Amino acid sequence: MDPKRVGAVVLAAGASSRFGDVKLLAPLEGRPLLQHVLDTARAAGVGEVVVVLGDAADRIERAIRWGTERRVRNPDPSAGLSSSLRIGLAALGEGSDAALFLLGDQPLVRLDVIRALVGARPSGAASATRPVVVPRYASGGGPNPALVDRSAWWLADEASGDRGLGPVLRVHPELVLEVPVPGQNPDVDTPADLAALAGTAREGQEG
Repeated sequence: MDPKRVGAVVLAAGASSRFGDVKLLAPLEGRPLLQHVLDTARAAGVGEVVVVLGDAADRIERAIRWGTERRVRNPDPSAGLSSSLRIGLAALGEGSDAALFLLGDQPLVRLDVIRALVGARPSGAASATRPVVVPRYASGGGPNPALVDRSAWWLADEASGDRGLGPVLRVHPELVLEVPVPGQNPDVDTPADLAALAGTAREGQEG
């Protein structure tokens, strides 16, 4: 499908309770974690980007190099990731035929993976059969980002708490198309996670 018909929803309203500070602003290779995700979304050429912010919205607003992204706020981030899913979807315009959900704490999300999801999205009747496209990483890990056709946005209404779409998709495997991709897409939940990513980046530069 045309990436311009895809709207990206970047989920960035988490409390960072395990990190100890606003983890989305923690630096990796000279940029905040969230900046990495936004830069990749821009490079993917999607039609619009909506960023859902939470209690740290003011700090994030000041620290990020914004482009055309629209920012919306989750008034109750304690309701969990599922509430941000719904807020983000509600903010997408009519020009989006599908939503690409990106997590703000996954700075290594890759352009090639996003392109693989968009390129694999079925069309016509097939889209109604398998309206959700997710990556299956060779090195394991969660199926993020996820591309969800507008016809399946109702799945967000079934999500609850802080688990997002994962549990819902496990209940509806018949709706999901998996795309095999290399590598992995790790989360940053703790300072140790960030240190591991930084170490991996240094090893790549030295190799």
